[in-house]
Amino acid sequence: MVAPASGAPIVAPAAELPDWAHRAIDLANPRLGARALAASDQFFAPLERMLNPEPAVFVPGKYDDNGKWMDGWESRRKRGTGHDWAIVQLGRRGRIYGFDVDTSHFTGNYAPAVSIEACNLDGEPNADTAWTEVLPATSLKGNSHHLLRIDNDGAWSHLRVHIYPDGGIARLRVYGQPLIDFAALDHGRPIDLVALENGGRAVAWNDAHFGVAQNLILPGNSLNMGDGWETRRRREPGNDWCILQLGAPGIVERIEVDTAFFKGNFPDRVSIQAALVEGGTDQSLVTQSMFWPTLLPEQPMRADSVHAFAEQIAALGPISHVRLNVHPDGGVARLRLWGKLAGRGRL
Repeated sequence: MVAPASGAPIVAPAAELPDWAHRAIDLANPRLGARALAASDQFFAPLERMLNPEPAVFVPGKYDDNGKWMDGWESRRKRGTGHDWAIVQLGRRGRIYGFDVDTSHFTGNYAPAVSIEACNLDGEPNADTAWTEVLPATSLKGNSHHLLRIDNDGAWSHLRVHIYPDGGIARLRVYGQPLIDFAALDHGRPIDLVALENGGRAVAWNDAHFGVAQNLILPGNSLNMGDGWETRRRREPGNDWCILQLGAPGIVERIEVDTAFFKGNFPDRVSIQAALVEGGTDQSLVTQSMFWPTLLPEQPMRADSVHAFAEQIAALGPISHVRLNVHPDGGVARLRLWGKLAGRGRL
């Protein structure tokens, strides 16, 4: 391993996610609308950094007016009784499966223990808010990912994070599933059925060397080439693919495939297969998807462009999953599946 140049950022390794986290999304992602609301202390590093969707970094030799610059939330050394806390608004109200409490790069200054409470509000928490403990006090280690599953079926909108007694957390990932009020959506107007904010999720993919599949369904336009899904250069026959689950079954009327920022590495062609799936597991879908009917036949792609399709879409009726095929490889920034809900409620 080659040592980084002096002052070059050191990027934290990604967590190896268990199944319960792999099939969820990060409800604390600011791209979904998550916000850092308040903290008892954020002297060394502001709370908002703890929600950054990018991996934590360490920059040797970087200091600010209060001391060493740290990529996360860090309170000062507590010299009295009590402990520090922070309040976070989730990007979407949802059911929480568990957390990644990440102390990457925090070694002599990490929080020794953490507990997390939750509440379900339409507004913001106040002194009268009733909180429910969802993660009891748990010991932490320095420079580590702590993947902590919880057993709670509640719907939550805000979290209160307690650290004992003080210290730092680099990142907090809140793995769960948005709870969407489909009855409140306008059934007379098309919606993006696969959008992350509407309950869509990436299920499986054969390769994500340069960008994760979940980026395909993030809100808004992509920020750069790293904000999409990109596979390695394929050196063998075949094509790359990813499987996505819609927030609820629907009928697709318009498809947008956006190759923004992909110029020398966009796919030559894309096609989409789809099906209405009932039962099974994520893993079982991988084999099944090879035989799904075609929703969108192979279409040529252009660099850095939004490709819209309507007349080319096959009339398959309600679908719950799609398989995006890129031929033979390459990168796609966003996939939008505009259509009407076929029913109410999540799968």
